[in-house]
Amino acid sequence: MREIFDAIQKSAKRIKKAIDVKDFGYSESENSSGETQLQLDIKCDMIIEEEFSRIASINTIASEEKEEAMHFHADAPYFIAYDPLDGSSLIDVNLSVGTIFGIYKGGFGAENMVASCYIVYGPRVEIVFAENKVKLYLLQGDEFEYVKEIKLGEKGKLNAPGGTQQNWLPYHKELVDSFFKEGYRLRYSGGMVPDLHQILLKGGGLFSYPATSDKPEGKLRKLFEVFPFAYIYKKAGGEAIDGQNDLLELTCKHVHDTSPCFFGSKYEINRVKDVYANN
Repeated sequence: MREIFDAIQKSAKRIKKAIDVKDFGYSESENSSGETQLQLDIKCDMIIEEEFSRIASINTIASEEKEEAMHFHADAPYFIAYDPLDGSSLIDVNLSVGTIFGIYKGGFGAENMVASCYIVYGPRVEIVFAENKVKLYLLQGDEFEYVKEIKLGEKGKLNAPGGTQQNWLPYHKELVDSFFKEGYRLRYSGGMVPDLHQILLKGGGLFSYPATSDKPEGKLRKLFEVFPFAYIYKKAGGEAIDGQNDLLELTCKHVHDTSPCFFGSKYEINRVKDVYANN
């Protein structure tokens, strides 16, 4: 695991430089979701692939930007799924973006997850790595330094509702509005990494990306986005569900499978469970 974490740190530093100088115009290709790729998406994907290809303990990698998984070492134990640049469409307006990693042992699937990690590229570059505990690291000069362990409170104050509102189901809108009536503050940038990072660092709240009328199976991908953050939130003392079920108990048939998802403190997730159980 140490060499994987080292490779993630090297990738973070290289991606930060690419963000600072790379042209972020659109390419002529599309990713697995049919979205036109930014040149920067492709560059970041290549950086991570290159760093991971040097690690003998990595069996297979899967990227949001690749249709199929890529195999490295047949007898190696680790399988890594990653989103090379989450929120890349925010680059041109200079908002924070990130990279997400799900680390699996013996094959892809929530039941095989042994660690997860994400990187935030904002005013500062930070890494959050979860194995037994959730730890925050900050880039200081050329090296990452450990800052602290992250723990969620029982109840937060932030509400980050994803998805286009006109496609929300009525009871989901009522749920979101009820948190605002309770005094929760809206925090939603359109980037999964910065929004979930803010909730973690501020001690709690709710991030939701529900099933919608146009995407009944959700938008966010299980292996690259949903499972990694579910692992982090649960290790930090929070919860992660699809509306009712624990996200880490879901199956995954294809590398690009999606799911509705809710991440937060115990109070907020219990509220979600109550609403979704009755609808």
